[in-house]
Amino acid sequence: MSGVPLSWEFSPVIVGVVLNHRHVMSPIEPGLIVLHSNRMEVLRDGLVQWLAGHPLDPLETDIITVQSNGIAQWLRSTLARTGADGGPGIAAALDTPMPSRLMWSLYRRVLGEAQVPESSPLDEQPLTWRLMRLLSNIAGRAVYAPLQRFLDDDADLRKRYQLAERLADLFDQYQVYRADWLADWEAGLDHLRGPGEPRALDADQLWQAALWRDILADVGPQAAALGRAGVHERFVEALRHWQASQGRPDLPRRIVVFGVSSLPRQSLEALIEAARWTQVLVCVHNPCEYHWADIVEGRSLLRSVKRHQQLKPGRPAELDEDSLHAQAHPLLASWGRQGRDYIALLEELEDESANQGSEPIPFMVAPAFAEVDETTMLGALQDDIRGLRSLADVKEAGRIAAAGDSSVHFHIAHSALREVEILHDQLLAAFNNDPELQPDDIIVMVPDIEQYAPYIEAVFGLYGPEDRRRIPYFIVDRGPGQVN
Repeated sequence: MSGVPLSWEFSPVIVGVVLNHRHVMSPIEPGLIVLHSNRMEVLRDGLVQWLAGHPLDPLETDIITVQSNGIAQWLRSTLARTGADGGPGIAAALDTPMPSRLMWSLYRRVLGEAQVPESSPLDEQPLTWRLMRLLSNIAGRAVYAPLQRFLDDDADLRKRYQLAERLADLFDQYQVYRADWLADWEAGLDHLRGPGEPRALDADQLWQAALWRDILADVGPQAAALGRAGVHERFVEALRHWQASQGRPDLPRRIVVFGVSSLPRQSLEALIEAARWTQVLVCVHNPCEYHWADIVEGRSLLRSVKRHQQLKPGRPAELDEDSLHAQAHPLLASWGRQGRDYIALLEELEDESANQGSEPIPFMVAPAFAEVDETTMLGALQDDIRGLRSLADVKEAGRIAAAGDSSVHFHIAHSALREVEILHDQLLAAFNNDPELQPDDIIVMVPDIEQYAPYIEAVFGLYGPEDRRRIPYFIVDRGPGQVN
């Protein structure tokens, strides 16, 4: 990376955070700091150490954006635990917004609340009701024939509402991930950008471009400027051309991105531009300490950027397609594409932004990878991924799972209810075998929380407080319409 390096002193041992009003506050230097680790605990400890060594003023709020409410709750609870030195553990003056809410708040602070509404008319919820009205006027227009076929026989308007809801979500994601498509459609160019030359929209997909133009016409002349893509462009331009004579832009002095598995290009671009004036600390959960971007399918789509992670010793600098399987861990190669793209995009945008604007962006990359105990099957698997060991390397090691090793379990169940019952039984066994294990040490992740929530409440809510089988639980990330 080009720019002005920042200083970082990392120690894996954190003993607590103590607020002392007599402490002389250290300055918060602007810049981009990227902390990589294969362990969330190390990222957390590094974050705690950085916050303790570089405290904000007593009445300032630390902003830590997270991927989910579950991660926010885990981070708050671990920050609030009593330190090993007996000092009080305090988690106060913390704001943990989701990335989209953080981005919109930054847009409003820099561009002004008068220029950026509290919510955009092109956001998902207001757009749903706008589409309900617009979809009532598509009859007779040939371009909307695919939609009209779906809307036939819809006396109670249920189909129209379902379609409006899905389309609002689709266009909301386009504004974040494919703003270039929307800009082209607004200009009357019915094609899709991608690698190589733009590709024309298929005949049965032309309604997407037509509907987007109808939405903008319905909102009015300022529609594009009030959408996420338009506001983002104005935000980036404002920060790139902001002069010191204008004073400091209205940005928080520090922004932390903790453990987010992936951010869209738009959000990363905004954070990197903000790093000209504020301190941006990005804690990246990276499973591998070596450069691994080119072992995953789709590597040819990556732009040529600098490799900020070192190559594994003995590995060729360039790999051909036939050599990938011999240099990669199969799980990382199969499931690592999203993480690979996130890390590569972060590096690409930092390289681009360093050469734009009036001043280079101060930066620092801090690797904090930790070896994993290989005595268990899970630990060995995690360390193989960390060390980028291929399947041949793993076989050569000749490991044998210890008798009674229960670090990795696979259970086959005939229904979601039975899955939750098995989970409850396994947790009871874990608590029985380890007296130090506490409920807040455990997080259970599922692909669709709304599908499992009723079964979780039925199984975990079955036992009263006096029953030894009762396990305290809390369901996070549910939609507002599902919560009393």
